[in-house]
Amino acid sequence: MDEQQRSENGTAQRRKVLGNAWVDKSAAGKNRFNAEFLDLISRYAWGEIWTRPHFEERTRRVLVIGTMLALGQWDEFRMHVRAALVEGGFTPDDIKEILLQQAIYCGVPAANHATKEAAAIIQELGLLKV
Repeated sequence: MDEQQRSENGTAQRRKVLGNAWVDKSAAGKNRFNAEFLDLISRYAWGEIWTRPHFEERTRRVLVIGTMLALGQWDEFRMHVRAALVEGGFTPDDIKEILLQQAIYCGVPAANHATKEAAAIIQELGLLKV
């Protein structure tokens, strides 16, 4: 596969995982400074890694959410939690189980913060059951 095809496949996968609105917003912010970076993540993160056949999309989503929690990358964490709920067929209980698992392996403080971040998204989407 050539780089152009990898970029096109990556953009298609990114749209599938994050949704058109998110990708369109990102593309609208493209400029001379960040264009090469956006192309890099389209080709490699999305076109090379997310399209590999071994793990299905759901497993990759779980891995990314858990990794973003572990690294404290809250912007990416929120983006992937929202995408999992809106585009990926995840339920709030699915997200809760990821956070409980990560509490043991990444620490309670990180999972505590992640729970607050995820709850805000779940509430915003009208999915929080009291």
